Amino acid sequence: MNVPRPRLGVFKFASCDGCQLSILDCEDEILAVADRVEIAYFLEATRRPLEGGFDVSLVEGSISSPEQIDQIKDVRERSKFIVAIGACANGGGIQGLRNFISIEESIAAVYANPSYVKTLEKSRPIADFITVDLELQGCPINKYQLLNVIAQMLVGAKPRVPDHAVCLDCKRRNIVCVVVSQGKACMGPVTSTGCEALCPAHDRGCFACYGPSHQPNTAALASRFESIGVPSDQIRRFFHAFYSTSQEFVAEGLRHV
Repeated sequence: MNVPRPRLGVFKFASCDGCQLSILDCEDEILAVADRVEIAYFLEATRRPLEGGFDVSLVEGSISSPEQIDQIKDVRERSKFIVAIGACANGGGIQGLRNFISIEESIAAVYANPSYVKTLEKSRPIADFITVDLELQGCPINKYQLLNVIAQMLVGAKPRVPDHAVCLDCKRRNIVCVVVSQGKACMGPVTSTGCEALCPAHDRGCFACYGPSHQPNTAALASRFESIGVPSDQIRRFFHAFYSTSQEFVAEGLRHV
């Protein structure tokens, strides 16, 4: 007897496509599970029409326009399980930087005819509009974390994603702390794992691409930045760059406006 394969949908909202490209970059790894999953909707890879329901939907991008509100609610109704993938879907993304200025000012800076643009006042994560079952952080996401989530779901396990700080990855890899050794600003103490400490491994501070770690002490880190001479406006940018709607980062960033 043929057992129906779980139906997977991949959806895009306001984003750069980077997280979807991370999925396509899985290549051989995706082939290993291709016979167990039906990729029922994924415009980046195939032009199959949007039909029926989905066992799992991966959603990339923030909600930035009025019509996207109805679209994300439709995805929720069609899906048993929704995974929000990437910084845009979970924290507003780079485009969320416009949340801190007036919408009129941001539109006028980009478009020659602002009156033609229909947009929300703020770039918002999808959890502001629907229930999200799992968040997978990153700008872009770590493809191995995604594959691990899919594998856990295929065997009926509740997916778990590590959320310890990047600092722990640095210690595991014997990477010298750039804050201690060089006085460079680094968001590693408050940023979730996923990048394998990419920037510190190349002698640069972390930029918080993977959003807040579990129970981050943002006030202590901001105080350390001040002690090494980081200007207040730069501290604000560190906290607001990728996750402009994450409360842990927003609150600390606003103290440095």
